[in-house]
Amino acid sequence: MAEANFANRTLFHADNLETLRGVNSACIDLIATDPPFNKSRDFHATPDSLARGAKFEDRWSWDKDVHPEWQDAIRDDWPAVWAVIEAARQSAGQDMAAFLCWLGVRLLECHRVLKDNGSLYLQLDYTAHAWGKCLLDGIFGRRNFRNEIVWCYTGPANTPRWFPRKHDDILFYTKSGVFTFNRDTDVEIAAAFGPGKPIEDWWTDIPAGGQIPRGQRTGYPTQKPLALYERIVKASSNPGDLVLDPFAGCATTPIAAERLGRQWVAMDIWAGAHRMVLQRLEAEGLAVPEADNGDRLLTFGDVHYATEPPERTDYDDAPPIPDLRLKVQRRPEPWERLSRERMTAILAAAQATVDGVICAGCGRVLEIEFMELDHITPKSDRGANHILNRILLCRPCNGRKGDNLTLRGLMRENRRSGWMRDEARARLAQDKARARAEQVRAQGRESS
Repeated sequence: MAEANFANRTLFHADNLETLRGVNSACIDLIATDPPFNKSRDFHATPDSLARGAKFEDRWSWDKDVHPEWQDAIRDDWPAVWAVIEAARQSAGQDMAAFLCWLGVRLLECHRVLKDNGSLYLQLDYTAHAWGKCLLDGIFGRRNFRNEIVWCYTGPANTPRWFPRKHDDILFYTKSGVFTFNRDTDVEIAAAFGPGKPIEDWWTDIPAGGQIPRGQRTGYPTQKPLALYERIVKASSNPGDLVLDPFAGCATTPIAAERLGRQWVAMDIWAGAHRMVLQRLEAEGLAVPEADNGDRLLTFGDVHYATEPPERTDYDDAPPIPDLRLKVQRRPEPWERLSRERMTAILAAAQATVDGVICAGCGRVLEIEFMELDHITPKSDRGANHILNRILLCRPCNGRKGDNLTLRGLMRENRRSGWMRDEARARLAQDKARARAEQVRAQGRESS
């Protein structure tokens, strides 16, 4: 496993997607986070609170919030995740699809940075938790789902037409079947049911909102109680483990980790997050501003602040060793990162005739609107996403090829089923596409 490429107690003030992409793979033990919920409203902290100035828009738009690069990456590497996003678009609307795409690319990076025995806890509410679970099933796999924890709370409500919505859902997934889980009993639980009673997946003993202990309140609009995240950190990590919160907000996860002797790293786009971490550490008696305490406590200087993503150190720039799958990754070259849109345009020009574009699977000539980008060697056989492994197929050929057949296997199936129209023309399209892709690679290497 790679080592962390940042110091313990680091707060990154930046977009968490770019920050996560800079984190080494498989270096995090636990991710516990409380992202936006797609509530279609704005949140503001109270003016006289620790979190004064904090605000965020929990609204999502496909045109404004979704980058084409994210769509390419998900469609190419995680088709099950893309299917969830498309289903949400059809049944829940563009805003839910945009939210899931925005969240999904971040959860994919969370999966990458987790150790093989690591765990993730994702907190959502009724707005999107069902879609969130489908998303995580696609990323972590259904077999690695452990719990849907229902955190129940109470408070004022004026809902004459339905029952008050007073619970959040915390989705607990692991990266594999081997993971840390400490089945400790909780003192409140023991008082109610007697010693030895395990905590179940519905939690009613941790108050929320205005019932959070006064000394812990920050005024942050979506603050969660410290006891909630202490329970999570205790359950799925051990002392010295590294805990990550990519949506750190009012620093609840870092404070819980520090109190329990874990290492931590946090990310937040709010400019006041660093001040919040320091003030909460001081309020909890965990840190002081200066180093005049006889080394008994942390000082503010022990909490690191960064505005740029870390630089990954787990790449291997050496030539690949044949027949050996390395744990480290090679840094991709610029030509390997062409968008789907750009690759489609290049290959359409290469496979073009006077009447349209030649399908490289059956030899039919159709308008570009009926052609789809596909892999020559499928992803299931470790096929790459770059242009040397791409081809344009007609829609029926693309559907027949699916995620399992190679291009050669598709042609064999087309011959068997009688779908092949002109094999010589299909092979001509393949040769032209390959030659053009080689030119793109050569030009990219020359320019770099």
